[in-house]
Amino acid sequence: MDNIQSIKNRFGIIGNSQGLNYALQVAAQVANTDLTVLISGESGVGKEVFSQIIHALSARKHNPFIAVNCGAIPEGTIDSELFGHEKGSFTGAVDNRKGYFETVNGGTIFLDEIGEMPLGTQARLLRVLETGEYIRVGSSKVQKTDVRVIAATNRDLLESTQQGKFREDLYYRLNTVPIRVPSLRDRKEDIPMLFRKFCVDFAERYKTTSIQLDDEARDLLVAYPWPGNVRELKNIAEQISVLAADKLVTATELRRFLPEQPTVNRLPVLAPQQHGNGGDFASERDILYKLFFDMKKDVTELKKMFFDILQNPSMAPHAGAFADGGLVHNFAPPETPATPSIIAAPSQPYIIQDGKIDHHEEVEETLSIADKEKELIEKALKKHKGKRKDAALDLGISERTLYRKLKEYNINE
Repeated sequence: MDNIQSIKNRFGIIGNSQGLNYALQVAAQVANTDLTVLISGESGVGKEVFSQIIHALSARKHNPFIAVNCGAIPEGTIDSELFGHEKGSFTGAVDNRKGYFETVNGGTIFLDEIGEMPLGTQARLLRVLETGEYIRVGSSKVQKTDVRVIAATNRDLLESTQQGKFREDLYYRLNTVPIRVPSLRDRKEDIPMLFRKFCVDFAERYKTTSIQLDDEARDLLVAYPWPGNVRELKNIAEQISVLAADKLVTATELRRFLPEQPTVNRLPVLAPQQHGNGGDFASERDILYKLFFDMKKDVTELKKMFFDILQNPSMAPHAGAFADGGLVHNFAPPETPATPSIIAAPSQPYIIQDGKIDHHEEVEETLSIADKEKELIEKALKKHKGKRKDAALDLGISERTLYRKLKEYNINE
């Protein structure tokens, strides 16, 4: 615990909640290794501070540290930023350029918002993590690097892998040691201390008197959900320090600074079930198939019962035999027709001649799930004029899964 408190003092971390202390303990324990760390948590909880803690407590602390926001770099240039490029490799590449994995060799690179990284770049990153090798854009020369990677995300990466937006192999490679940074609403006991710290810092910076909250205002502060977490709390503290009419802030005045929270719709909904990469689409498809099978079974039983009665009129039920909920079904044997008659069912005819039934072979519509899946894929491709990406999105599957299905069903686009 003394070690955790010294880390808090060194990096200016405020709070004593159990979740925060556990996250700091994991960061301290993993710092002396070269294991890859995945830091997860909502936006504004302070994930970058944890990456700095890990680097500062590691053997690489005297080597470079760089933080890269993957969501802020355009998709067309992120490969060049991370791995470098050769002169003339693309428009604007007027000279050779070193990437971050080359300039930070021996140090630590923090990849924030890793879930925003394009799939092609993810493949390059996976190779670096597994072999320490990378290739500059426009080059064929393999280069080596010794960089520790710490990644962070505010997304559920496991869910992104199921949606085909994040590589599953990269997820498990990054998630060697996971650290979950708790949100501010999960550490309510720390909110008053953090608020007071931000107010005191503001007062010292601008040589003013720090504001105070009365008891009702303090309760309101703790009850607020803080969707922006620590970042939002700091902004509110500074707003109140500037704009509050009195140094003792009441709950009424505090409400003026807290944003209105949208009303949450708490009506029950059908929870989606995941079936592979299909998601909701696969769930609805299974329900439709079950409905088709049940309908087919009911129709088949009705046809069998009807023609059994035609062959043997004595089997006709008497009045009330099928009473069900107040409905009474009466069946009477029909008169034998003098000439051949045809009773047409939706799928095939049954010919009755001289009171005898001639059963023709019934050709049933296929209910194969594979055939239906093939038909749906062909319709989606036709609808989107052969564009795989749009068709996969419409079907609710990844483009990689669609490509595999095209090969499996031998579908020509």
